[in-house]
Amino acid sequence: MSLPRHVLVTGGCGFIGSNLVRMLVQERGVEVTNLDKLTYAGNPENLADLEDDPRYRFVRGDVADEAAVAEAAEGAEAILHLAAESHVDRSIEEPEAFLRTNVLGTRVVLDEARRRGIRVVVVSTDEVYGALAEPDDPPFTEETPLRPNSPYAASKASADLLALAWAHTYGADVVVTRCSNNYGPWQFPEKFLPLMIVRAMEAGELPVYGDGLYRRDWLHVSDHCRGILLALEKGESGRVYNFGTGADRENLVMIRDVLRLVEEECGVRGGRVVTVPDRPGHDRRYSVDATRAREELGWEPTVDLEEGLRETVRWYRDHRPWWERIVSGEYLVHRRTAGEER
Repeated sequence: MSLPRHVLVTGGCGFIGSNLVRMLVQERGVEVTNLDKLTYAGNPENLADLEDDPRYRFVRGDVADEAAVAEAAEGAEAILHLAAESHVDRSIEEPEAFLRTNVLGTRVVLDEARRRGIRVVVVSTDEVYGALAEPDDPPFTEETPLRPNSPYAASKASADLLALAWAHTYGADVVVTRCSNNYGPWQFPEKFLPLMIVRAMEAGELPVYGDGLYRRDWLHVSDHCRGILLALEKGESGRVYNFGTGADRENLVMIRDVLRLVEEECGVRGGRVVTVPDRPGHDRRYSVDATRAREELGWEPTVDLEEGLRETVRWYRDHRPWWERIVSGEYLVHRRTAGEER
């Protein structure tokens, strides 16, 4: 299918969602309705530059609310479903919110897309696969069994299985994508890389879980967004597509790179790595095989990790007021007054 003229994006005020909305509107000229509840990581400031663009509409609402989803989907020719509670630590402390948004919300979106006869892309995570136990284990493929180890990952695995069941049972037009760890602009500062960047810019403490040897596959958010759009246009219904680089790195290596780049780009030398108690059930290693996406969608990652990380450091350097408002909590004022809630 060609790129639709009007797309509903759920969770468009989040990190990946706001980058995707901006790509759709500014680069592809697509009309976008953005449905977002504005939970802790949903920040309307992420899309402040689109507020006066006639191609963009924001609806504040809960993705688990059938009426809100139906209203937001009016006129949409496809749905890109990104709305999710996404922080593993928070899922350990408060799993109920993750079940409501990630599982029940996905069911609502699937039913609305089925009712309208339009395609829905359910955006998921490599964390549904669990952990690679050994350093030389091959990366996850789409056929790797699902073995989620956190409440967050379990809720996302549940959403994936619902999506695939809707395709098989009802003939719904559903594609599932699973990505590795994203990085880039507009990422909430409690996440690993922006937290390290911000703390390094402040010459503060950089907290690291356990021995710091946990390994992750890093994917620039722009490459991920391009993959989502390719899945929308070219993906086979009922099929899963992985997006990742397959080049996983230890957290301590990433931190050393951040400290070096912050010194080079910001002129700040300092920052001290401190060990904090490990997260319960912490997965040791993720790595993603994206062969299917390459062969069937024509997708390739284009942003080199070194250059992408450097550009990300520059972005946080140049957008200090944005992340300072988040760290201070000031952004919550804007969030409380953004849009009429549905």
